[in-house]
Amino acid sequence: MSISRFNAVEKASNRKAVLAFIPDRKVSDFFGEDVFNRKAMKKYLSKETFRLLTDAVDRGTPIDREIANHVAAGMRMWALEKGVTHYTHWFQPLTDGTAEKHDAFVEHDGSGGLIEEFSGKLLAQQEPDASSFPNGGLRNTFEARGYSAWDPSSPAFIVDDTLCIPTIFIAYTGEALDYKTPLIRSNEALNKAAKEVCNLFAMNVNKVTTYLGWEQEYFLVDEDLYAARPDLSLTERTLLGHESAKNQQLDDHYFGSIPSRVQEFMKDLEIVCYKLGIPVKTRHNEVAPNQFELAPIYEECNLANDHNQLLMSLMKRVAKKHNFRVLLHEKPFQGINGSGKHCNWSMATDTGINLFSPGKDREDNLLFITFIVNTLMAVYQYNALLKASIASASNAYRLGANEAPPAIISSFLGTQISDVLDRFENSSIEDAIEMDSQKRLYLGFGQIPEILLDNTDRNRTSPFAFTGNRFEFRALGSSANCGAALLALNSAVAYQLQQFGKDVSLLCEKGKSKQEAIYEILKTYIKTSKPIRFDGNGYSEEWKQEAARRGLDCENSVPLQYDAYLHPDSIRMFEATHVLKEKELYARNEVKWEIYIKKIQIEARVLGDLSMNHITPVVLRYQSILLDNITKLKDTFTIEDYEALSAEPKRLVRKIGHHLCAVTRMVDEMIESRKKANRIPDLRERAIAYHDTVAPYLDKIREHIDDLELIVDNQIWPLPKYRELLFIR
Repeated sequence: MSISRFNAVEKASNRKAVLAFIPDRKVSDFFGEDVFNRKAMKKYLSKETFRLLTDAVDRGTPIDREIANHVAAGMRMWALEKGVTHYTHWFQPLTDGTAEKHDAFVEHDGSGGLIEEFSGKLLAQQEPDASSFPNGGLRNTFEARGYSAWDPSSPAFIVDDTLCIPTIFIAYTGEALDYKTPLIRSNEALNKAAKEVCNLFAMNVNKVTTYLGWEQEYFLVDEDLYAARPDLSLTERTLLGHESAKNQQLDDHYFGSIPSRVQEFMKDLEIVCYKLGIPVKTRHNEVAPNQFELAPIYEECNLANDHNQLLMSLMKRVAKKHNFRVLLHEKPFQGINGSGKHCNWSMATDTGINLFSPGKDREDNLLFITFIVNTLMAVYQYNALLKASIASASNAYRLGANEAPPAIISSFLGTQISDVLDRFENSSIEDAIEMDSQKRLYLGFGQIPEILLDNTDRNRTSPFAFTGNRFEFRALGSSANCGAALLALNSAVAYQLQQFGKDVSLLCEKGKSKQEAIYEILKTYIKTSKPIRFDGNGYSEEWKQEAARRGLDCENSVPLQYDAYLHPDSIRMFEATHVLKEKELYARNEVKWEIYIKKIQIEARVLGDLSMNHITPVVLRYQSILLDNITKLKDTFTIEDYEALSAEPKRLVRKIGHHLCAVTRMVDEMIESRKKANRIPDLRERAIAYHDTVAPYLDKIREHIDDLELIVDNQIWPLPKYRELLFIR
């Protein structure tokens, strides 16, 4: 075993559990204590400031500068009492991560000293260098100005000695440079459209809130083993490595007993999360070895997304204290389950009605059917866009593999809801609608059973499944920002609900009653959206062929999947909902293509280095040992014995030579393909070239090296193997 690998494995084997700090208080006692939430606001703000601030947050109205000054003063006092020395605008650039620049709470006092100061101006707005973040050409190096602006709907929080203020991030010219800005816009668009549809049913709704419950999957790896793998350190995935004889085939890890070291990490992580107001609830072993999941209680969409971004950062910090590294890559290990981030998505009114839950009477159930059907219509019409919203170089390795859904968007409803919609579609208006004296609508084919929430099966291969009182968007990658997919989903559903309202109005103008118009349009929508409904096995080849016949998007190339953002229908939809302008969409695609190129480029460079500087020298050394053995056999034995005894070493030498020649040749070809692609000026065409001519070499080269791993002496193999990486000791 190589010295570095030996040391890494030895350290990992000798790890002892680090005892977590468990406070002597109930979770409810310290939940949110590091958050400037409404409890803290009541204490540090005047009654009038508190009222104006909370009213603005609840109603989505602007906050004037004077109020911001009062809030800043209270926020500073709260933070200073907790030992905070710095503040930062915490934002989400187009990197799938977060960004922050720390400034101290100090200003000149005019007498040569310093005083602690924090004004409303500093709270409300700051100016990061917008040209240094991915911007798709919206900002040039000589046009660096961009603004981060306070998002009052997401409370400030404290990490270490820093007050973190959630903000949006926009260009000097007003375009969004982040995920939060369009997510907030999409939430508002969906609120407005859903509210108008609810009021068609005389519900008197003032607000519809979008909710998100994410499920975060991740891997843990011993830090020393991680450090001994350059591919893990630089790309977050193993570019080499033959599968372990035992991995997940026995299903013994799933929901199994959590290893003690991991449980101590989880305890510490949960305590930190609770203090920061993240309502984590569920933890368990996932399917693959060393894979785990964490999930919270549902929250409002924007806040839930902020909490998920914060969580991913916290996981990495806490893991290091336990000598772990967190892997959020969608496919860090070949041949076993990858990691996703299921997004449970729902809508509820300010009157307490979940719009995806069946009601107790027929009229409520028509509302339920209305929102189910309009969501299906949105998913059907924008299935290519929704796939583009979750597409990435890393997620492409996961989709369609093991437990992940396929790279075709479809929706699973379950037998009961499917039956209800089919019966609705095939019923006549005369039979299905009757009016009582109070003009209430009834469905003639009967009431949906109240047990609907629990009486349908689940389909683990469906990317967009109805799971009782919500839809579960299961195709997101574990490292992604939820906002990328949810802003597309929210916008598509908002636009579809707008269209529904227009269609109802149009039929009413033609003499139909409102109830008849709603019924007739829903029947049309059910029929139109039927191709998106699929309850079968999404992994099967038959489904891929059937999906193509249904007209669903089956494109597998990530760079080409991004084209869906620039389809005229997508541009029209985003602009009509005021979520993203055409210019912003083009810029975002430039960013997506550029990130795709860079990720494949980095992986190709790392694999080339590993192949030529780590693997090849070791393999040649082992080949030399075999050749030396062959020579000594010839010197020691008779010709007859030598021929028999040297046959296997000679076969191994030839086999090694075959693999080495293939690796060397393909590394050279990969480098040339990369150079050729780099000369293509157009980003889209360059990304396509990387997908078509560079990325295929990653698997081809790996096949040969993984075969060599089984041949070369285990004692000299330079990298920790899967059997060492996948089982925490």
